[in-house]
Amino acid sequence: MASSQSVRKGQVPVNCKLCETNRTIQWKCMDCSMLMCGYCTDNVHSKFKNAKDHKIISLKDVGMYREEMDFTNIKCAEHTEQVSCLYCSKCQILVCPICIMKVHKKHHLIEIIDAYNIKVEILKKGQSKMQKSNYKINAKKYQLNKLVSAENIKYNKEKRNIRSHEETVKEQVEQYFKEFKNKLEQSHETVLTSVKSDLNAISLFTTQKEDKITEVQNCIDLSNASDFFKEVKKMEKFTETQEPRTRPSYTSSPTFVPGNINQSNIGSLQDDGNLSAEKNISLVINSEYQTTLEMIRCVSPCLDQSICLSSGCFGTLQRVKPEGTNLKVMSEFNIKVCEMAVTPSNQLLLCVFGETRLQHISSSGELTDSVYDVSPLLPSAIHVISDNKLIVGAYNSELKRSAVIIMNKKGDKETVYEHDEHNQPLFNYARYITTTCNGNIHVVDEISDDRCGKVMVLRLGGHIINQYTGHPIINKSKAFKPVDIVTTPNDNVVVVDPVPGILHILNDNGHLNSYFNIKEIGIRYPMSLAFNTTGKLYIGCTKAASSQTKEAKLYVINIEGF
Repeated sequence: MASSQSVRKGQVPVNCKLCETNRTIQWKCMDCSMLMCGYCTDNVHSKFKNAKDHKIISLKDVGMYREEMDFTNIKCAEHTEQVSCLYCSKCQILVCPICIMKVHKKHHLIEIIDAYNIKVEILKKGQSKMQKSNYKINAKKYQLNKLVSAENIKYNKEKRNIRSHEETVKEQVEQYFKEFKNKLEQSHETVLTSVKSDLNAISLFTTQKEDKITEVQNCIDLSNASDFFKEVKKMEKFTETQEPRTRPSYTSSPTFVPGNINQSNIGSLQDDGNLSAEKNISLVINSEYQTTLEMIRCVSPCLDQSICLSSGCFGTLQRVKPEGTNLKVMSEFNIKVCEMAVTPSNQLLLCVFGETRLQHISSSGELTDSVYDVSPLLPSAIHVISDNKLIVGAYNSELKRSAVIIMNKKGDKETVYEHDEHNQPLFNYARYITTTCNGNIHVVDEISDDRCGKVMVLRLGGHIINQYTGHPIINKSKAFKPVDIVTTPNDNVVVVDPVPGILHILNDNGHLNSYFNIKEIGIRYPMSLAFNTTGKLYIGCTKAASSQTKEAKLYVINIEGF
């Protein structure tokens, strides 16, 4: 236990320098460098010699105080007995009357205080330029450190992948050699069995024949004619015995032919693109629209220049068309849509809450069933590949199942991705889907109730290429919670992470290329993404959590560099 005599460290209270009491310090004399209470300022310091000329300021203004500069008593550098009176802009020096008469009479002369203000302004601009340069170089340093961090993570991951594959290959090779040996042994046993069978038959035959040969010889050697003719008939039968039949050929043991072990059947290191330390991507707001929705959960540009907007669980679906700076509502439906997509034939397909079959809206404005049924699952995502095929994400919380299904125009399920090669579930909740030109399927999979997620990248056939779980720096303090995904015209993949306001830009294999903070261009609360036919990016947002009005915004963005 600490002694009651212990000295507690802390700030030492400052008293008034004149009365040295605990009165509150309120003022400071800049000439005397003295802190004073209000009483001493009025009644004591005021009696100092020349006190009326002293500069006294409030204590709260001390940090902002700057001593006034005296321009009236600057000695001339050339004529020390003279005081500088003006500033020569041409020669960039202070000058006295003698200087002016001798050299600077026809030069441009200005007041010293004006020269001072000009120079201060120049210094401030220079200082601002240096600060910007410093900010820029620090940003580049941050980018480089980010690349180092990302590359180290990738390096360690790929190193683990190589080590894992090495062990797998070793196990497979050992299994192959074991199979070779077993097959050789079985083949060898088969050959020996067939040959030994014939050898045994021949051995038995020769043994029996040798005995008969001896008997025949004994018959020949008989000296009694009567005995000879008694035996000769039996001996003649012995000489007619057929030899045992052996196989005309025997299957030989297989020959081992060593295979070529090369990079193609072990694996390869593929170039994953260049690392860039420059933020060479650009997003510029082309248009900004105020909607009457609480949230733009889904956005789907149509071929007739209209745009379909869904508020998701808020239950409103609108088809709107830009008119100047406003959006004209062409039609509106009360329906809860969790995801939607437009086909190349301009048909709007909808994932409706609680329906196992995709819906679409007829030309008469009626909600009807489509041919796409994923029962017993519920559709949660739609991605149109072509007018003949689409990919549907589906789930069933009661069955604890989630799948990604490729369906043809007739609604047939051509391929279902639900389990990996170890029969383990591929997805927890397949929520958003896009594809790249090489056929890779990128699926946003929600992995927890608080909507933390990852991007699963699959090749056609279901092989997992990569799993992107966010960036270690971007998502260090804020978990990766992707809410939409889309493919750019340049075949990169953009994932929106709304909490930090980041667009994660991935390549077609799901590795991070770059990112962009859309808060920098004034976009808040992003929820949905889509590209129109001209390559412009739509970003649909939700209203602020504290807002009581319907004010979700839609942005049309020009993009470059990704």
